[in-house]
Amino acid sequence: MHNVAVLGAGSWGTALAIVLADNGHDVRLWGRREEQVVEINKEHRNEKYLPGVELPENIKATTQLEECVKDADTIVLVTPTKAMRDVLNLLKNNLASPVTIVHASKGNEPGTYKRISEIIEEELPESVLESVVVLSGPSHAEEVSLRQPTTVTVSSANMQAAERVQDLFINQNFRVYTNPDVIGVELGGALKNIIALGAGLSDGLGYGDNAKAALITRGLAEIARLGTHMGANPLTFSGLTGIGDLIVTCTSVHSRNWRAGNMLGKGMKLDDVLENMGMVVEGVRTTQAAYELSKREEVEMPITQVLYDVLFNGKGAKQAVDDLMQRSRTHEVEDVSSLKS
Repeated sequence: MHNVAVLGAGSWGTALAIVLADNGHDVRLWGRREEQVVEINKEHRNEKYLPGVELPENIKATTQLEECVKDADTIVLVTPTKAMRDVLNLLKNNLASPVTIVHASKGNEPGTYKRISEIIEEELPESVLESVVVLSGPSHAEEVSLRQPTTVTVSSANMQAAERVQDLFINQNFRVYTNPDVIGVELGGALKNIIALGAGLSDGLGYGDNAKAALITRGLAEIARLGTHMGANPLTFSGLTGIGDLIVTCTSVHSRNWRAGNMLGKGMKLDDVLENMGMVVEGVRTTQAAYELSKREEVEMPITQVLYDVLFNGKGAKQAVDDLMQRSRTHEVEDVSSLKS
């Protein structure tokens, strides 16, 4: 049994806490709202994020970060990208000895374009950071919390740490693979949120399966193009954190990014969409980061480009799709050929 701290009591953090608790670990869950913590501890529920799900009694919630991470040998970070540096700054003042950090968030930081593992390594001193492990894959919290079959990947520069985390999480409902390609795993998990916005937008406009299949397929090519340029293994994008995560996020009503895109396709303004969602839509900030990064690196990302224009430049959803369809002709296999070189 391990002492594990989970930082972030939203739907995904709570779902991962359930997996860990099912495996017999001592799990402490950090949340910011006192009423939520009381509900988890007394009623074993987190109704706002996982309605109707009963939580194991060995999940103990707290608003005190110091109490949450005390004696923890593993800390699971499940906080939005925009809050990551603030949480890490709080965390480093409450760590007495080196720990393994597992991050299960998906996004890139606008402005710096950094992946989350890079942010962690930048903010936490070596004296308290043993290893960084990424957990990613096609995994809706709603299904994980109901113990429905789910498969994910963990990745780290330290494969022994990745295997320890694999053992920490794996059970009959939650299968965990390892992959040494940290860049590919992180970028696949972050960039698919952009394509999910596009898929939702297409559905909101009333377009059919043909359009969505095209978006997913060409979106994967776009993700792989930037990912391999940044040093990822192209094979990673054919796996769980590439095509797997892309399929589940682009086709499910559980997906926040799909739902946000769907509202945009139906004519809602971005501010109204985000207010209506009530939860973080990582794809919005990631679209900005990926668009700026693609310009800096001179990597062509046409879907990201038009979604950036919809989100930040006021372009209409239908016009965005028309712009994609009217691009100059090209060869589909050019992308595959470029990945080999």
